Amino acid sequence: MNTECVTLHTNDGVAIAADYYPADVDRGVILAHMMPADRKSWAALAGTLQAAGFRVIAIDLRGHGESQGGPVGYKKFSDAEHRASIQDVKAAAEALAERGASTIHLGGASIGANLVLQYAAEHEEVASAILLSPGLEYRGLATEAHARRIRKGQAIYYIAAEDDIYSAETVKKLFAVTPEYAEKELHVFPAGGHGTNLFKTHPELMEELTQWLTERT
Repeated sequence: MNTECVTLHTNDGVAIAADYYPADVDRGVILAHMMPADRKSWAALAGTLQAAGFRVIAIDLRGHGESQGGPVGYKKFSDAEHRASIQDVKAAAEALAERGASTIHLGGASIGANLVLQYAAEHEEVASAILLSPGLEYRGLATEAHARRIRKGQAIYYIAAEDDIYSAETVKKLFAVTPEYAEKELHVFPAGGHGTNLFKTHPELMEELTQWLTERT
């Protein structure tokens, strides 16, 4: 597995640490972690995606990990500061485009899932998004309105576990309000925990998601 540690710079002047997994292809995936966590929580999936022929960039959101304000600065963030993390996703998209990715997919866990859903709703060029354990509203990042704005031609995969009650209820509601003309899928495990912890309890999920993304490229 070939990786590069890179620093991205957002439009609002924040330095973001990221792991870049290069591949000689024009399709890329951005991965945004849950809280508390960092980009390393995506390492296994990122490596699997790279082996399947995707460029991947996994970021430390601002105030986390090795990004500006990290590793625990997020604990003092206002809701407005958490909402500004959308700029981190934008910087990752720009970095992938600069490296040759013309098709962009997104993956997010928990607060990262809320962020990538917003980014997909606001950017029609996003082909698909995988959401692990999103919330209806967290630290000022609401999701229902963004789910309603998903366009025809975009694909959204909602995933949670029933023992993560709030997230399970959230994915069911978001799936219901996502327009029928968009491609949408829902997978609720009987158990398995929250966010990227689902990879520990359901390791087969990594191959499932890789195949799902491959079919949408």
